[in-house]
Amino acid sequence: MTVLSFARAAFLASVFVTFLGEKGQAAELRVLAGGAMTAVWAEVKPKFEQVSGHKLDIFFGTTPNLIKEATSGKAFDVGVVPVEVMQDAGARAKFAAGTTSDVARVGLGVAVRAGAPKPNIGTPDAFKAALLDARSIATLPASAAGAQVMKAFERLGVAVAIKGKLQAKAAPAEIVAAVEKGEAELGVFLLNVLTAPGLDVVGPFPADLQQEVVFTGAAAADTKQGDAAKALLGYLKSPEASAIIKAKGMTPG
Repeated sequence: MTVLSFARAAFLASVFVTFLGEKGQAAELRVLAGGAMTAVWAEVKPKFEQVSGHKLDIFFGTTPNLIKEATSGKAFDVGVVPVEVMQDAGARAKFAAGTTSDVARVGLGVAVRAGAPKPNIGTPDAFKAALLDARSIATLPASAAGAQVMKAFERLGVAVAIKGKLQAKAAPAEIVAAVEKGEAELGVFLLNVLTAPGLDVVGPFPADLQQEVVFTGAAAADTKQGDAAKALLGYLKSPEASAIIKAKGMTPG
C-alpha cells in the first residue's frame, strides 16, 4: 500500500467512526439541494453512504422551489442550497444557527452545441453583440443563477431586445438538452452545468459582469438526526468531497 493510499484509508476509517457516532446507529437524512449540484451529489451520495452507513434522500430544486420546500412544514435534515435561500427570512428560520458553512461556488458562462461556432464574449461589448446576434438563448430565470444572468442582461442593456428569444427553462438539465438538440443557440448559466456532453463551453462571463453563485450547507433547526447531519456537513469539507466538487467544475468552499 502506498503512503497516499494508506493515508486515505486512515482518513476514511476515522470519518467512519466519527460519522456513525457514539451509538453506532445509521440514519436516513433528507437533504435539500440546489439542482446545479446534481452531478456533485451523484458521486458524493454513494461515497458518503459507504463510508458513514447513513442514507441520503435528496430533493433537488431551484431557489424558489427550495424556499417553498424548506417552509412547507415537511421535515428535512440538511440543506446545501444557494445562499439566496438563506436570505429568505422564512427559510433561514428553518436552519440551525451556527451550522452554516459554504460548500461550493461557481461562476456564470456561455455554451454552444458541440462543434458550433463560438461567439466572442471576452468583453462586455462583445458579449452584448453575441446575445443580440443569437437566434435563441436558453437559461433558467427562476433560480439564483438565473437571477444573476438576467441582471447581467440588464446591465448590458439587452434585456428588452432579447426577451423574445429567451427560452426560460425549469431545470438546469433542460438548458443542456435545448442547446445539445439545437433548440437554443446559446446556453447561459452556471459553468459547471454547461460543462456537459454535447456542449462546448464558450467561456465565462467577462470579469465586469461575473457573479459567483455560492452553495451553503446547514443543518435543519428541527432535525432529529443532528449527529448524522453534522457528519454530512463535515464530509462535504473533506478532501474526498472537495476533489469531487473540483472535478465537476466548481470551487470548494
